[in-house]
Amino acid sequence: MQNFKDYYKILGVSKGADVTEIKQAFRKLARQYHPDVNPGDKSAEEKFKDINEAYEVLSDPAKRRQYDQFGQYYQQTGFRPGSPFEPGMDFTPTMDFTPFQDFQEFIDQLLGRAGATPGNAGFRPNPGATSQSNYDTEATIHLTLPEAYVGGRRKLRIEGGKVLDITIPPGVTSGKKIRLRGQGQIKPSGEAGDLYLKVQIKEHPVFKLEGADVLCTIPVSPSEAVLGGEITVPTLDGKVTLRVPPGVRPGQKFRLSGKGFPKGGGERGDQLVSLQVVPPEKVSERERELYAELQRIQSYDPRSTVMQV
Repeated sequence: MQNFKDYYKILGVSKGADVTEIKQAFRKLARQYHPDVNPGDKSAEEKFKDINEAYEVLSDPAKRRQYDQFGQYYQQTGFRPGSPFEPGMDFTPTMDFTPFQDFQEFIDQLLGRAGATPGNAGFRPNPGATSQSNYDTEATIHLTLPEAYVGGRRKLRIEGGKVLDITIPPGVTSGKKIRLRGQGQIKPSGEAGDLYLKVQIKEHPVFKLEGADVLCTIPVSPSEAVLGGEITVPTLDGKVTLRVPPGVRPGQKFRLSGKGFPKGGGERGDQLVSLQVVPPEKVSERERELYAELQRIQSYDPRSTVMQV
């Protein structure tokens, strides 16, 4: 099959994996292959894109069902692009894959990507339309968190092959709609309804948006937690330096003022950084000796309050 991607294999999960397993696998791999961790590594960058794409499909029950059916369809013996379904194949009647020449066409439409031809997966009549506006059309446009933050112009191909140059406002959030006048269905009068692009922001491996605030969890080593120091923290504007005080507690939060999403009037939300103390997975022999010495001479008992209960 042309350019088919096995999303289960990409995430390293079984086809029977539940949403929790899929999310855990995604987070682990996203941290491993994130561009900030692998600067300049093109193979890691491509792997990171595949991981995000796989998670976006498999974490959504409807998209996952269509993906599974599409894979079965292409794996039928003697399959030819454009061939009809064979008797006994387990597909819902509305799932017609024959227009897709390869996997990429299918996945672009399934994810509602800009450039995908409108169809059942992305475009639908506006459900809130009145009798006078039932020629309006609604589509979902999927943006990464950085894309939604920056905004800007991008091209979108709609039904019939027409390419629109659209403007995404900076700081747009999920659920917001971008109205494109006269780009909906054609009315009997010859006029056209409107096209509404409903924004859906993809889950980000590092950042989480809450209102206008951006939340993230940053790991620190045990020595950094005890001694403090300066650490590098990613933001939507780039990397910044955060000064960590000595004796930081796990889960302690720090506020980076004005590093969140735009909230109107020229103001922005904040970025909240939660610190997670992470022990090393492997230690050298010398490090092990020092940890053993520290354990021997440490002057406090972390379980003292628990033992008093």
